[in-house]
Amino acid sequence: MGTYVDGRTSQNASTANSIAIPILVINTPQLFGQIGLITAGVGANPRVLLKGTVSVSLPLALVGITVTIVRGTLATDPVVYSATSTFSLSILAPQVITFSADDFLPTITPQLTYTAFISSNLLGTVRVGPESFDGILVSD
Repeated sequence: MGTYVDGRTSQNASTANSIAIPILVINTPQLFGQIGLITAGVGANPRVLLKGTVSVSLPLALVGITVTIVRGTLATDPVVYSATSTFSLSILAPQVITFSADDFLPTITPQLTYTAFISSNLLGTVRVGPESFDGILVSD
């Protein structure tokens, strides 16, 4: 059975349509969440359970939205999760993208930092909220 070590939340926008942040450069990661998990007291077989949500308003075109989670602070750091959702021309309402990711046996440092990015392959995508990113560290 796992033992809880630490948990954090990054809540950028709590409600629908509470922000309006355009993605201005195509295929370029834009940060929407970041957490740091303290590893003091971690035991064997550490694992990090990550989840979150991000909502976007889309242009009237076929568009791909990618959510990427890295262990670190830069988009070039080790990727622990990446997924692309493609939306069709007929979608007019904001789209809520949820995700669940895991990082098994990360290299233990005093703090593990995870950063959530979003990117779009087409201009006109706007982050509208809600946006949330959280994680917990457990070990044996």
